[in-house]
Amino acid sequence: MREFIYYSQKARTTGNFGDDLMKAGRIDIACQIVIMSFFVSHKLRQNVKLHLLFNGPPDAPKHIEMFPGKALSEDSDHDISKKDVAGLIKKLLYKYKPGINNEVMPGYFIEKKGVIEVVNEMLDSGKEVFILDRKGEDIRTIGIGKSPVFILGDHDGIPKQELKRLKKMDIKKISVGDEMYFASQTMTIVQNELDRRGIE
Repeated sequence: MREFIYYSQKARTTGNFGDDLMKAGRIDIACQIVIMSFFVSHKLRQNVKLHLLFNGPPDAPKHIEMFPGKALSEDSDHDISKKDVAGLIKKLLYKYKPGINNEVMPGYFIEKKGVIEVVNEMLDSGKEVFILDRKGEDIRTIGIGKSPVFILGDHDGIPKQELKRLKKMDIKKISVGDEMYFASQTMTIVQNELDRRGIE
């Protein structure tokens, strides 16, 4: 299974945002990330787990974990819908419960946890973690093992303080080229590279 961590510095951390997703700390970008994580033509990816790390007001940080493949394997009625990704994010934020990692429905969790904690847990479990960086090694030349994890930020990127902490950890910097792409485009490029290599 491949995993992605998307970090948003300003995304709202409660579900009481309106229909203007741009004003909700660019929740619109998070929605694009969800779509690019799981949807391909005529099917849903079952080998992807997505972690949304929101650090905006009023109750940062929040860690949303999405693994629709689990729901599909359990014949759940809670299938992910491309047309209402924002509604799903809003529902998960509303269902946050202090002190626990709340499984709102099969494969969908929310808890209060920051990006450093999440990455540390992945490294402690032996996972290979990469961070997207324009100065990193070309993704086409780097070795990628089974069950990789990729970190990417929104249009503002990851704040310098947290970026410094991440880069001191056992994380490899990789690049998808010299051009600056949208986060969702970068996600698609990485997915395509893994697909071509047959990495699940």
